[in-house]
Amino acid sequence: MKNGWQTKKLGEICQFRGGGTPSKAVESYWLGNIPWVSPKDMKFDVVSDSIDHISQEAIGGSATSLIPKDSVLMVVRSGILARTVPIAITGRALTINQDLKALCPNGTVDARFLYHLLDSKMELLLSMVSRGATVHRLMTDQIRDLDFVLPPLPEQRRIVGLLDEAFAGLATAKANAEKNLQNARALFESHLNEVFTKRGEGWVETTLAEATAGVFTGPFGSLLHKHDYVQNGIPLINPAHITKTGIEPDLRKTVSADTAKRLENYIMHEGDVVIGRRGEMGRCALITEVEDGWLCGTGSFHIKPSNRCDMGYLVRYLRSDGCRKQLEMLAGGAVMPNLSNTALGGLFICLPPILQQKKIVDGIDSLHEETRRLTTIYTRKLAALNSLKKSLLHQAFTGKL
Repeated sequence: MKNGWQTKKLGEICQFRGGGTPSKAVESYWLGNIPWVSPKDMKFDVVSDSIDHISQEAIGGSATSLIPKDSVLMVVRSGILARTVPIAITGRALTINQDLKALCPNGTVDARFLYHLLDSKMELLLSMVSRGATVHRLMTDQIRDLDFVLPPLPEQRRIVGLLDEAFAGLATAKANAEKNLQNARALFESHLNEVFTKRGEGWVETTLAEATAGVFTGPFGSLLHKHDYVQNGIPLINPAHITKTGIEPDLRKTVSADTAKRLENYIMHEGDVVIGRRGEMGRCALITEVEDGWLCGTGSFHIKPSNRCDMGYLVRYLRSDGCRKQLEMLAGGAVMPNLSNTALGGLFICLPPILQQKKIVDGIDSLHEETRRLTTIYTRKLAALNSLKKSLLHQAFTGKL
């Protein structure tokens, strides 16, 4: 340990203060100018305001007290604790609700140093979370008992200055990488929109039912029962099994060859398209030789090919943003969109000549591959920036910065 550095418990360097809901008996409850912070307001590293404000009168006689400026707030009860422990620094005096704890420095620790210190211990804090069915908790006694190595105040402030400068550069680099990632995806969607909305010589306006050999619904009701399911048999394809890149069957819920023969009208063949009829609209996949002979599930439709429509072109059209919006408008259901056979068959589609459809597919696939390459680059860059931040925090609190 470096000269002058000491091992301290968190409870020794700051006071822990809780929050609560102010007394609603006061008429001016929401008419004041004192921020009342809840987990939803923890969006930045410095909390200086919030949506809700309360009056000074509302504070008196309640569980809520005034938290001083330059305190560190921590969420201790929320579903979000499954992923991270939000922390923030108060930019002014404020109040907090019961889902937060305020760590008020006692003069031996700089508030921003404490913030970075807690950020460096994020994995440890997450390991301490008690997980409930919907709400997760951090116990104050455990947090208060955490050990930290604490340098003198001048050294703390030197470290904070270095970290703030480094993190400002990291934040800029991260924002640029995220923007580039969004731009790459937006460019691909823009290309799809342009391809599927333009008109040219030989293009015809039609419906999905007219352009293909028909839309067919998966087995309903009494056609399929729980006792019909076996493991490692012939898969049924429902929306949950359709991914962005193809089909991933659940081999724990399949049917026997005898059941498949009984349901032969629902067997799909290479060249068909399977599409979900409920939930996320536009979730579809082309049936390849691998899936030939598999069954269309209860939650899906399968579309038979014709010589008017290239089925690869159809899949890419159905997945496009523009088509998904059309399908959402056609689907009923207040809670979960549910598409009917008639509605899907009546979907408006504008088709170019078949050879042009194939060329369009090749162009889309080339751009998609380039988009995937760029996505990989920017995703790796974001991961590298996060690793660099962790490394800087580790160096800072082990005396190596």
